[in-house]
Amino acid sequence: MDKILIFGHKNPDTDSICSSIIMENLVKKFNVNAKAVRLGNINKETEYVLKYLKIEAPELIEKVEEGQNVILVDHNESAQSVDGRDEAKVLAVVDHHRIADFKTIEPLYYLAKPYGCTATILFEQYKQNGIEIDKTIGTLMLSAIISDTLLLKSPTCTEKDKEAVKELENITGLKSSEYGLEMLKAGTDLSTYSSTEVINLDAKEFTADTKKFVVAQVNTADIDDVFSRREELEFAMEKEISDKKLNLFVFVITDIINTNSKIIALGSDKSIVEKAFNKKLDEFDSMMLEGVVSRKKQIAPQLLEVAK
Repeated sequence: MDKILIFGHKNPDTDSICSSIIMENLVKKFNVNAKAVRLGNINKETEYVLKYLKIEAPELIEKVEEGQNVILVDHNESAQSVDGRDEAKVLAVVDHHRIADFKTIEPLYYLAKPYGCTATILFEQYKQNGIEIDKTIGTLMLSAIISDTLLLKSPTCTEKDKEAVKELENITGLKSSEYGLEMLKAGTDLSTYSSTEVINLDAKEFTADTKKFVVAQVNTADIDDVFSRREELEFAMEKEISDKKLNLFVFVITDIINTNSKIIALGSDKSIVEKAFNKKLDEFDSMMLEGVVSRKKQIAPQLLEVAK
């Protein structure tokens, strides 16, 4: 039997990469022939994790063939998934996002929980199946949870995530406050990326009725440092809007230290942003959002509600 491919979303973050590797390890315990792959380049935060563990990044793929068996982690929406997914056979999904435009011909294993991280769901699966979590898998889980919950400070963080982190610290011998901060800081270095690369490091596409938009997010320890590149970033955003025929592109700059975000909004429907947050964009098409750090909980749902 051909290998089952396991992957997270396009423009993968740490949870997508780590959960793909974790899921491969899990299903192999049940003698399933599977392989973790990725749908985009590794960001610096994820690179930090893989270098720390001395493991290779999953193979990069651009599309899947018709009939290919696949397992999705950390996503389910077609716009965020691999090219050719609609012709592939989805065997399972493990996710912590909303469910959207998802249809299959045959029944499948679908596990979705409103946790802060996909890796937390997989942590539970290891526990429930009596499978030992070694230091490598434990570090991957811990890294993913720290990333997705911003060191447990994001509003998406749940008690299940906190419980998992506590146990994973014991397994790995790592202090999340120390290891996690270094990991997050590694991901804030954007100096070597072009403006196009910056806005695509962690970009997700959404649709609401006839509206199509992208919400991209980067983490930083200094919002002004990233915002100083506004003109070149806006040029790259405008090109994405034109190339992908988007109604809106929202670029979110998140301060991981002070847990605030500044957004830049461009497109014919940028008024959606003003209605969603009940604030006016300034002369730079930007606005500050105090206490907002989560795209999944504090940005995308608000935009989708207005866009409908």
